[in-house]
Amino acid sequence: MDAKSCAWPAGCVLPDYGPGGIYGLASALRTWLHDTDAGLDAAGVAPGEAATVVLLVIDGLGAHALDSFGRGSELAADRRATLTSVFPSTTASAVTTLMTGASPAEHGLNGWFIHDRRFGGVIAPLPLEARGNGPLHALRLTSRLFPQRSMFRDARRPAFMLSPRQIAFSPFSHHHTRGACVRGYDTLEDLEDEIVSAVDAMGRHGGFVHAYYPRFDAISHAYGCRSPRAIACFRKIDAMYARLCERLRGRGVRILVTADHGFIDSAPERTVNVPPASDVSRMLAAPLFGERRLAFCAVHDGAQDEFEAWARHELAGRAVLMRGADCIASGVFGPGRHNARLAERVGTHVLLMEPGWTVVDQVEGEEPFTLIGVHGGLTADEMHVPLVLATP
Repeated sequence: MDAKSCAWPAGCVLPDYGPGGIYGLASALRTWLHDTDAGLDAAGVAPGEAATVVLLVIDGLGAHALDSFGRGSELAADRRATLTSVFPSTTASAVTTLMTGASPAEHGLNGWFIHDRRFGGVIAPLPLEARGNGPLHALRLTSRLFPQRSMFRDARRPAFMLSPRQIAFSPFSHHHTRGACVRGYDTLEDLEDEIVSAVDAMGRHGGFVHAYYPRFDAISHAYGCRSPRAIACFRKIDAMYARLCERLRGRGVRILVTADHGFIDSAPERTVNVPPASDVSRMLAAPLFGERRLAFCAVHDGAQDEFEAWARHELAGRAVLMRGADCIASGVFGPGRHNARLAERVGTHVLLMEPGWTVVDQVEGEEPFTLIGVHGGLTADEMHVPLVLATP
């Protein structure tokens, strides 16, 4: 099935799994790390060149930020291209791609929540928690849940991974940074110093520094992606980037900046609620998984026709319904050998929310919470991220 033959939400941007997307960038980085004769076109590195490449991933910094309140910034001045995120346009999917060079079809992390019956149903793989039931505990949990190798493992170039201290050594991070020298940091200023320190440690032979900064994402969720707080956070990031370029000037370092996804804001009145014990919830064999902007559904056998009728009539103009098998067949999760759990994690049906709309449900033991900024959907603001390149 070709993706273009499927029904999609209005104004959708489908992921580019070639050079126009973050998957292509990650795949090229993986090749460069493992082949010392390879070049890296995105960073202007010639084949065989001993270069140092810094990849700064600003969680949630969509291209729309540089097109709006980011105009005139240092980051905007050095922008070289616009890339697409992966599908879904969310941290669990995109950050994993940027740490492995694998597509979501391969690594199988297709949302903040995924379905995996081996671990009790719906779980959040990054914090390793069961939905509504707290931390997960199981034999060989990470190796079974995360079968995809880190791009740093057995690399022929040295690599550093810089993450906030509270997540730098989590089970998810430990698995996906294996092979890199991992350093935690506390503040944006600390991150700047750690990048310079990592570049110093690699010396003239060069290598790779992957630096991850999540604060813009957290603020955008809580206050909105165009809120004064989000804009203030962007200004601080831009100032740090300018200082970093100055501190690394004349050393042949390439600094790449991109993001895992962008953002939109969603109003409460554009939320589809699936209450507990409702007719719709009784059609589901598990709580919703995926994202608020793109929900994967496990519908009971025998209830699928009824569920499809509900979606067609009640969600018209709010969501597009797709069968899970068709979603996989469209290729929207990317190339490569499919993860063994992909069909389970996509479910029987997918709710692709129209621009501005979200869908939520609630499980026992889970506190409801409001998000202003959201992502995971297919709008341009969620899918488009910048590619910035500096050669100071």
